[in-house]
Amino acid sequence: MLSTVEAWFSTHTWQQPLWTVDELVALKRGRTVSVVLPALNEEETVGDVVSVVTPLLGTLVDELVVMDSGSTDRTAEVATAAGARVVRREDVVPWLEPLPGKGEVLWRSLAATSGDLIVFLDSDLVEPETAFVTALLGPLLDVPDVHLVKGFYRRPLRLESSGGGRVTELVARPLLNTLRPELSGVVQPLGGEYAATRSFLESVPFAAGYGVEIGLLLDVHRLYGLSALAQVNLGVRKHRNRSLLQLGVMSSQIMGTALARCGVSADSGAPKNQTLTQFVQVGGEWLPDSTDVLVADRPPMVHVVEEG
Repeated sequence: MLSTVEAWFSTHTWQQPLWTVDELVALKRGRTVSVVLPALNEEETVGDVVSVVTPLLGTLVDELVVMDSGSTDRTAEVATAAGARVVRREDVVPWLEPLPGKGEVLWRSLAATSGDLIVFLDSDLVEPETAFVTALLGPLLDVPDVHLVKGFYRRPLRLESSGGGRVTELVARPLLNTLRPELSGVVQPLGGEYAATRSFLESVPFAAGYGVEIGLLLDVHRLYGLSALAQVNLGVRKHRNRSLLQLGVMSSQIMGTALARCGVSADSGAPKNQTLTQFVQVGGEWLPDSTDVLVADRPPMVHVVEEG
């Protein structure tokens, strides 16, 4: 007999998603789709990501929004020229001062879009494909009661001597296997390419930083069970890799969110700084380098009321 994880994997994992645009348009049945790209200084890649989505506008995709998280380069201009609507994070829910982090702009995107289904794509993708969007939407449009679809992929080495997916394998997967073993069948729990129903996204808190993906994964399982989660193979995903020091900060936010969602830590809703001490070599000496790591949740968007 198959285990719970094996049974879910066999029915809710698409290794070769084959939905066509025409098939998915027929499956929309009045539902609308928004595609959101969070962006921070991504002028070199955001245009290419936008360009693979624009052919779907007016048919499968109803709106395409780039959420600018305070870029100081030409991200906004490049995205607009490629065909996206650019929204600054400060212009959405403007009565709340923005918190730093990717999850913050994803949370604000809920107030900047109107689609019944929302597809999130990272804007630092190299060689993106239109099939990313169709594959992610397939289970949402075709399978009853699915609320979150995660993309998984092979991550080839690009800019560093170490392989990709280090935070997944060293932090996220061990955490999930220990704290929520039913989710051990998720191939890429931290992947930035995923799609979800608005009803789910607006009903849960969003981690403001890099904990947003693992937070949503844990929340969909808590609210709806394993059957509400699906995953699709997106082939190859190329993006820039980060230094180990940057990954340490990312890991701290992910651990803080995951532990709070699983009841290991208290008072997770209030913004709070944690200090992460790392070490760097300067002039042959190892010196401590401390970074403030913000672990904070934004409330469910359905509960956010405009001030004034």
